[in-house]
Amino acid sequence: MDEMRPSSGAAAHLGLASIFPPGLQAIYGECRRLYPDQANPLQVTAIVKYWLGGPDPLDYISMYRNLGCPGQDVPEHWHYVSLGLSDLYGDNRVHEFTGQEGPSGFGFELTFRLKREAGETAPPTWPAELMQGLARYVFQSENTFCSGDHISWHSPLDNSESRIQHMLLTEDPQMQPMQTPFGHISFLQIVGVCTEELQAAQQWNGQGILDLLRGVHIAGGPWLITDMRRGETIFDIDPHLQERVDKGIETDGSNLSGVSAKCAWDDLSRPPEDEDDSRSICIGSQPRRLSDKDTEQIREALRKGLEINSKSVLPPISSQKHSHDRPQSRKDSLESESSAAIVPHELVRTRQLESVHLKFNQESGTLLPLCLRGRLLHGRHFTYKSINGDTAITFVSTGVEGAFATEEHPYAAHGPWLQVTDMASSASAESVSSLQCTVLPVSHPDASPAALSRSWTPPGGG
Repeated sequence: MDEMRPSSGAAAHLGLASIFPPGLQAIYGECRRLYPDQANPLQVTAIVKYWLGGPDPLDYISMYRNLGCPGQDVPEHWHYVSLGLSDLYGDNRVHEFTGQEGPSGFGFELTFRLKREAGETAPPTWPAELMQGLARYVFQSENTFCSGDHISWHSPLDNSESRIQHMLLTEDPQMQPMQTPFGHISFLQIVGVCTEELQAAQQWNGQGILDLLRGVHIAGGPWLITDMRRGETIFDIDPHLQERVDKGIETDGSNLSGVSAKCAWDDLSRPPEDEDDSRSICIGSQPRRLSDKDTEQIREALRKGLEINSKSVLPPISSQKHSHDRPQSRKDSLESESSAAIVPHELVRTRQLESVHLKFNQESGTLLPLCLRGRLLHGRHFTYKSINGDTAITFVSTGVEGAFATEEHPYAAHGPWLQVTDMASSASAESVSSLQCTVLPVSHPDASPAALSRSWTPPGGG
């Protein structure tokens, strides 16, 4: 990437917008609404565009100087806006054009607000590389983000010694969702957080922690501005906030209904030599793929998994519903790289298992208490979806309708998708003893976390 001053912003301002792609025009127009005096902003641009074989999916990241809002105690900061996750061109060079009614490209662009340091005359460019990293994940996995998601990054965002090492996502407070000739776009703002704040978001919910951050000026304030020099968590600044989180967990549970993870499971009921077995096998082996219908069932379960005031439901296996929120060529968080049925759905039978062995890397294993305390005890479900293949492990409480694991048969599998019922309330001691769980140490080759681990907190979805 290279930093430059493009002429596109100024040209559009001079009425020459017709020579620029409509998707690009639309985003520039929203930026000009906020920054009428910055028609020619500094930009970081991919030297070789993604559609010409370059490695960076974002064509541009525009960088603006935002004066803040003294009346709301919002400090001056740098405002970064990505261009490329949405469809800028409408000619299928990057995104498939599916009409104006659906999302444009992935349906969103990323933004980031970084506190301006005293004496700083130009914006730092490291946030652009951070945004390119997130965009690469989206393009490679075709998994989309939504407000309330968390991203485990495990490294200072600016490669310094900062405590800001993870991210939450929320709606940008100034940039409005918009309609373009190629579909609709929303703007998701990256918010840098400390490890303790990330863990609180996992155990309770991302929106709740974002609300707490908005109430603490030096931790983000109303516009959630990231300060990489912040050395204290919101719980250090105001210890009473931990009580609010604990109360929220006790009352609401967690709205984190699943994570991308390194995980696997073995059916100990059968010898591993049985090649006709449709179960998942150990880490490093090639599992069978989830069918489209199974994948859609997990997606629908996660969408509905956040409805706190209604009974949790897993749609029946035979459900043929599809999401109309985005083109089917795009993947929701649980869809695999190729759900095209290697094994036809009708030929993969649901099997009740007598004994299973679950395997998780260390980070995934730390979420097991959240799964039990924050989800199952509140009558919900929690899914681990393997980042290495199509394996999925869903823990379900006995109150979840439509699950194929039951009180009588607490372990059940449909292809590589395993369901395990709430052992504390539905299984006998004999059944509990048939469940083995291994959390691999950090030194194990399969235990290292992915470079990017993200949550699923889809809107409208308990």
